[in-house]
Amino acid sequence: MKLRHITILVAVLLVLDQALKIWIKTHLCIDEAIEIFPWFQLRFIENNGAAFGMQIANMGGFDWGKLLLSSFRLVMIALLGYYIHYLCRKQKDMPKGAMIGLAMIFAGAVGNLIDSMFYGVIFTESTPLTVATLGEGYSTFLMGKVVDMFYFPLFQWNSVPSWLDFLVDHNNYFFGAIFNLADSYICVAAVYLALFQWRAFEEE
Repeated sequence: MKLRHITILVAVLLVLDQALKIWIKTHLCIDEAIEIFPWFQLRFIENNGAAFGMQIANMGGFDWGKLLLSSFRLVMIALLGYYIHYLCRKQKDMPKGAMIGLAMIFAGAVGNLIDSMFYGVIFTESTPLTVATLGEGYSTFLMGKVVDMFYFPLFQWNSVPSWLDFLVDHNNYFFGAIFNLADSYICVAAVYLALFQWRAFEEE
């Protein structure tokens, strides 16, 4: 698969991810929801950068955990980008499906990193009462919050054992995680690569 095709795919995926995030951020207040179906909502939350709306620890007055996570992502994205470039140039027989999967993971990682890099600089802070606007930012470079919105309240589980609390949200809905398009790209691609393309990487 040619590098320009990978570049176009990544660009399209990033535009879709960022367009939805910016619309959500500038049209909804924190925790406001749009019900699409009874089992599917667009619910706006923000987090410090961990996948599926999970929070990372704030160590002291400065959020070192956030800075470390953003820096780690930068390094991993650079390495993955180099690997994709290498495969396009040197391993031209790499299956197209494997390359698409890698491109999806790359786009998902970059999509969430963009939030961290720029949203704190260019947007005002979102609150439960007001929507964000372009203006003086609420944070600094690499310290912005990631926008999540996909929520699937499939069914309530009212007697959850304490050791399974991570599977439900505050309303006891199973799989209460809220995630975004970038998270979806990464998870779908990772499962696809693990199930159907692992031989390509073993041979490579």
